[in-house]
Amino acid sequence: MAAFFILSTIVIWGMFAAAGLWLLTFFPALGKFSPAGWTPVLCTAFVLAGLSLTRTHYNLLTSALYYAAYILFGLAFIAFCVSAAGAVLFILLKLFHVSARAYLGSISAGVTLVLFLCALWGGFSAPQLKRIIISSPDLPAFKAAIISDSHLGMGVSYERWDKALTQLENEKPDIVLVLGDVFEYGPDADKYAARLAAFKTPLGTYGVLGNHEYYVGYENSKDFFRQANITLLENEILTLKNGLQLAGLKDIRTARVSPQETSGLLAAADKQKPLAVLSHTPLYAEEIAAAGADLMFSGHTHNGQIWPFNYLVKLQFPRAYGLFDVAGMKFYITSGMFYWGIPLRLFAPAELPIIEVNR
Repeated sequence: MAAFFILSTIVIWGMFAAAGLWLLTFFPALGKFSPAGWTPVLCTAFVLAGLSLTRTHYNLLTSALYYAAYILFGLAFIAFCVSAAGAVLFILLKLFHVSARAYLGSISAGVTLVLFLCALWGGFSAPQLKRIIISSPDLPAFKAAIISDSHLGMGVSYERWDKALTQLENEKPDIVLVLGDVFEYGPDADKYAARLAAFKTPLGTYGVLGNHEYYVGYENSKDFFRQANITLLENEILTLKNGLQLAGLKDIRTARVSPQETSGLLAAADKQKPLAVLSHTPLYAEEIAAAGADLMFSGHTHNGQIWPFNYLVKLQFPRAYGLFDVAGMKFYITSGMFYWGIPLRLFAPAELPIIEVNR
C-alpha cells in the first residue's frame, strides 16, 4: 500500500509539473505562480487529500471535495497529454527550422480547455442505451440488460443510478447480467442495493465480482450483492429456465484465476446446452471459446474512459471494447455505466447495453 501511495504521488505530481513547465515555457509571466514548482506540489497534496478523506468521511463537504479532487486529477492528465504532444510537435518543427513559440503555447492551452470541457460533458452526461444484436441457431431467444462498472457511492449519486435503471427497466429485459465494480464506497449502500433488487425480470439477476469488489472489501461486496438480489457466480455454472447455461468467473486478475482453472470449470458444462460466460476482466476468450461457450460478456476497461488512455488499455487488453467473434463465440465488452473515480469521459462514452439474442 505504501509503494502504491508513493507511486501515485510521483505520477500525479509529475503530470502537474510537466504541464506547468510547458506553460512556463511559453508564458514566462506565470513564473510568479510557480507552475513547475510549488503549485504542482500543492495541487498534488489537494488531490491526494481528497482521494483519501472521502473514503472515510461522508457528508456534503467531502462530496464536494471528492468531485473537486478527482476533476483536478483528470485535468492534470489531459493537460499532461496535450503538453507531451505539444513538446513532440515543438521538437519536430524545430528540426525543420520552424519556430512555433509564438503560437504553440496558446494552442496547447486552448486544446486542453476544449478537451477538458468535452470530458466534463461526457462524464456528467447520462449513459445511453446501446443495442447489440446477436443471432445464433444454438441460442434461445432472450433480451439481457448489462450492468457493469457503475462504481456507485461517493462518485455517482443515487438519482443517476435510479435514472439509469429506469431506462433499462423500460426495455423489459428477460434477465439482468451484472459484470462487477458495482458499488465503491460512500453512504446509503443499502439504498442503492434496494433499487437494483426492485428491478424484476422473468429470469432474474446474476452477476460476478470485479476487481474493485475485492479492493473495497470482499465480504462487504458480497453483502451488497445479496441485498441487491444478485445471484453471485464465483467459478460456478447454473442453468436458467430458458435452457441457457450461465457461468460466472471470479475476477481473473484479482482472484488469480488461471486459464487452466477456467477451462476446467467450463469442462463441467453440458455440451448439449448453450453456454454464456460472465467475466469482469476481458481475458481468456480463446480458452473460453475452445471450451464451447457461445457467449461471453465483460467490462473492466471503460474503453479507456479518458482519451488517449485507451491506447494504454489496449496494450493490456487487445480486445478492449465492442463486439468480437472469437472462434464462433460472440464476445461483448462494455465501456461501463458510469466512471471510476475521475468523473470525466473523453471519446469513450458510458453505455447501457441491451443484448438482443435471436429477437
